[in-house]
Order: sequence, then C-alpha cells, then structure tokens
Amino acid sequence: MTSPRIPQNFERPFTRRGLFKGMGAAAAFATVPGALAACSSSSSSKSTGNSGSATAPVTFGSNYSDASPKAAFAALCAAATAAGGPKVTINTVDHNTFQTNITSYLQGTPDDLFTWFAGYRMQYFAAQGLALPLDDVWAKIGGNFSAPVKTLSTGLDGHQYFVPIYNYPWVVFYNKSHFAEKGYTVPTTWDDFITLCKKMKSDGIVPLAFADKDGWPALGTFDILNMRINGYDYHQKLMKHQVPWTDAGVKAVFDQWAELMPYMQTGANGRIWQDAAKTLEQKQAGMMFQGTNQVAAQYVSDNAKLDDLDFFQYPAINPTYGQDYMDAPTDGFMISKKAKNAAGAKAILEYIGTAAAETTFLKTDQWDVGVATGLQAPSYDAIQTKSVTTIAGCKAVSQFMDRDADPAMATAMISIIQKFIDDPSTGNIAGLQNSAEQQAKAIYTS
Repeated sequence: MTSPRIPQNFERPFTRRGLFKGMGAAAAFATVPGALAACSSSSSSKSTGNSGSATAPVTFGSNYSDASPKAAFAALCAAATAAGGPKVTINTVDHNTFQTNITSYLQGTPDDLFTWFAGYRMQYFAAQGLALPLDDVWAKIGGNFSAPVKTLSTGLDGHQYFVPIYNYPWVVFYNKSHFAEKGYTVPTTWDDFITLCKKMKSDGIVPLAFADKDGWPALGTFDILNMRINGYDYHQKLMKHQVPWTDAGVKAVFDQWAELMPYMQTGANGRIWQDAAKTLEQKQAGMMFQGTNQVAAQYVSDNAKLDDLDFFQYPAINPTYGQDYMDAPTDGFMISKKAKNAAGAKAILEYIGTAAAETTFLKTDQWDVGVATGLQAPSYDAIQTKSVTTIAGCKAVSQFMDRDADPAMATAMISIIQKFIDDPSTGNIAGLQNSAEQQAKAIYTS
C-alpha cells in the first residue's frame, strides 16, 4: 500500500536510558489501577484514552504521499467511515519529511491517528509515552490476528500500541519476458547469482538496479546478506548490539557485498529508488532487490507490465540457513497520546483491525498482503499471491534494520553503508566496522 514504507532517520532527543526510565514509570503506573478508579468520570475517561466521541470526526497523520498509496489509504479511511466510524480528515506529509520530524510531531500537536511501523519503532515511541495503549481495541480485534502479529504490536511494557494492516517481502524482481528473451534462469545459489550477473553485464544489461539516495534501501541489502550468511538470530543480536560491529560475521557481510558491487548499478548514492525501478521496467536492468510495495506499486500503473513482473527469493549463501529468512516489514497505525478524540480514533482502528476491512482495502492495494486471519482476498494478483506463500515459507522474518535496531544506530548505518557503496575496498571495510562499533557503544550505553 505504500511507496517507500521504510522509515528514515528521525529526531531522537531521548537517550536510551531515558527510554527505559519511561518504561519503568509506565510499568509502575500499571500496578496501581486503584488510582484510576478514584478519578472522576471525566478524568478517568481521559486517563484511559477514551476522551472524545466515537462518532466525532478524527484526524489521521499520513506518510502515504505517493499517488498510489495515497489513494489506497483514502479508500481505507472512507471504508472505515462507511462502516459506521467517524469522519476522517487525512493530513498527508511527504514520506521522508514525516519520518524525519516524527518525534517533534508527536511531542507537539499531532493528529489523533498516525501511520507507523511495527516492532522496535513502535516500542520506542510507546516507551516515551507518546502513543496511546490500545489494549481495549485489541480485546475486540485480537482474535483476528496470529500470536506473532500481536507480539509485533506489543510495547516493551506488555501493552498493545499498534494495529497492523499489511506486510510485504523484500525479494529480487525481474521481468519474465526479459528472462525468456535472454534465456536467463532464476538463481538459487550465490554462485548461480554471480554467473547470471556476469552474463547480464556481458549482454550490456545492468544486472542489478540499485539506488540509495534516501539512505534506507541499502539497509535491506545488508539485512539479507547478513541473514543469508549468519542467520536470523545473529541479525537480531547485531541489531541489539549483543554482537559487536567489528565481529568477523559483519566483515563477511561486507566482503560478500563487495563481490556483488561490480554488478550493481553505479551512482546509487545519487539515485532514488523510483528511478532505479524505471531501469528495471524499461529492461535496462535485469533485476532489482526491493520491497514489493515499492517495485510492484510502481508497475501497477500499467497492468500489462505488472503481469510481466515476477520475483524470486534472494539466493542462498550459507547452506546452514539457505533461504529460511527474509525482511517482511509490517505496517499499520497508532494513536497519539495527545489525541483530541481518542474514542473516535479507536473506533477507526476497531474497523481496520478486521479481516473484512483488510479484504476491502486490498481491492485497492495491489502490492501488499494482509495479515488478518480468515482474510479473503479474491483481488490478489500474482505478486501478492506469491508474497503470501513466500513469507509463510520462511522460518522467521525480520522487520528491516531501521525497525529492528535503535533509531540512532540505523541512522549511523545509513551513512556507513553509503561510504561502503562509494568505496567497497577491503581496506575501507575495517574502518567502517570500527566506526559502526564506536557509534554503537555510544548509542547503546547512553
């Protein structure tokens, strides 16, 4: 449903110590429910996040700024109102601007609802007291989601703060007609992948379309190489700095990536992902590793070209892990702690958190896949259908580096990886690892 749905670096005025201090305060407050009972009815309503009216209008802060996702989100909100919810006014902000200013936005005068991401990114703002707990909403919609999805929606204090709407895999895209014309076959191993890249290059084709001007796309390449080489558990430990960035496993990721760099589109740090996708669409490039909600969303404007689009999982590198893991980020919605109409906002989320809502939504969204159980999606195209089976076939999925890691660390890695793209030489890698470790120590001990 989105264009780039991966968050970028945003303001981070809070220290990590402050985050856990906030969590402790939240936990302590949760142990004294009698304090709520002693309040007056009006103050109790405000304290439990039920201020306002379930029928009064609400506002929704949105980063769905590209044309296709903007239309899909508008259709979802209209459907929520038609189903008996309040009227929704959508306030759309450019995706990257929204991400960059999210902290000051939530501390200032935010909308009632806002678009955001599952996992650590949600937990961070929940722990800072900038998001409203949604336990009462989940009491009504919880049966519509699996236990892992609920976990992704749960803060570090055990309360739910997030209602999901979809997820999407990061995979290698290609055009079926292009592969057929050139006699290319889908690779499943690294050696086959490199052989295919060499063949494409000799044919005058850019093997891999690539862009990283916005900073976040290359994080996905690091993630997949890391999980293919070192596995899912290693990825999670590295994101939490339980493994140092100077570790040999990290060097192995950069070394493997360096082998691939001669086949990746040059000038990536000056190119946006949309322009890279155009080279794939125009068959100037043979493949592109990206999220389905970016590449497929761009193709969806021309159904003939969408029918030609296909993907495969990133090839295996370490046989121990094969193709068991991938990034499949989950997106959804939260309520601002400062919401003027929390009751109305909850009414919207109670609708959104149903299989029927996702089914209706996916009639417009032709690139993501729903996460509600019992979902009926007769409108799924080939990409969506394949996405469902691909995600289901994984032993575990991650949420993407800048959702799994501390926001400041993700920001640091954007700069470090861009420096690697400019100079992937062996001599440069050690310095980049040392820089990452120094910044991680400062971030995770502050």
